[in-house]
Amino acid sequence: MRFLRRSVVFAAAILFASAGAAMAHSFAEDPTNMLAPASQNLTGSWPVTVSRSQRSNGTYCLTLTENSRNAGSASLVIGSQKYPYGTFQIFNHTLVATIEVEGYGQNAGLVFIGSAGRGTIGAGVFDDVYGGEAFDEGALAFGMKGGC
Repeated sequence: MRFLRRSVVFAAAILFASAGAAMAHSFAEDPTNMLAPASQNLTGSWPVTVSRSQRSNGTYCLTLTENSRNAGSASLVIGSQKYPYGTFQIFNHTLVATIEVEGYGQNAGLVFIGSAGRGTIGAGVFDDVYGGEAFDEGALAFGMKGGC
């Protein structure tokens, strides 16, 4: 029993030491990397294509305007309809943009999530949230900056 207990304590110590070393390694370049990575310069218009969705397939135009380090305002154009009220934030190399839409008595929004790095935005996911619940979701692809 003592051997098993010592083995579990030893394994836990190695696990925590490894996790600490890995975290220290990832912060070596910039200690604020996880909380606020260097500015990504994502200000501009981005074509976003939603696919594999029940109701939201199509290509739209998402415009990001960086107001502070890695955060700012966002707007969306779907055909002739403009949704001017939104925000975005980049956290741990992930872009999250939320656009306010009409909820007909409920809170509603469109959420665009993608990997962000070196001035580009990679593939991600789309979610249409209505009344606090996921109403529709799909795969998301970002086009080239300035492409819409």
